[in-house]
Amino acid sequence: MNNSRKAHSGDTVKVHYTGKFDDGSVFDSSKDREPLQFTLGKGGLIKGFEEAVEGMAEGEAKAVKIPSDKGYGLRMEELVFKVKKEVFPPAIEKKIGALLELRQPDGGIMEVQISDITEDCVVLDGNHPLAGKDLLFEIEVVEIS
Repeated sequence: MNNSRKAHSGDTVKVHYTGKFDDGSVFDSSKDREPLQFTLGKGGLIKGFEEAVEGMAEGEAKAVKIPSDKGYGLRMEELVFKVKKEVFPPAIEKKIGALLELRQPDGGIMEVQISDITEDCVVLDGNHPLAGKDLLFEIEVVEIS
């Protein structure tokens, strides 16, 4: 490997990563699969992850803490809403954690998760599950092209 080559915007980069919460529990990892491949600077990944990889060399590894504002954003309570059970489509299983796609008036799709079920309502949350969380990533650059 060429350890002098550093990753810059426009480079195609392959990395292995492990994402953890502050308590050390792992929420995602590429260690048991192919490395993650992306083009640096295209905005395909969270901002803090791309910023961490920028300037790393092939074979280099580091740990970085990504604050929520450079990760999946802050939680927005306006994206949490209740739907009365009687208007909730009966064909859809009401189960906490289930992911649903809602069609918006403009034709766009919004992904939501059932976060709670009360006696008369289903609570839907449109926030990303990692919104509002600071994340720890161990990153190793495998290849730069």
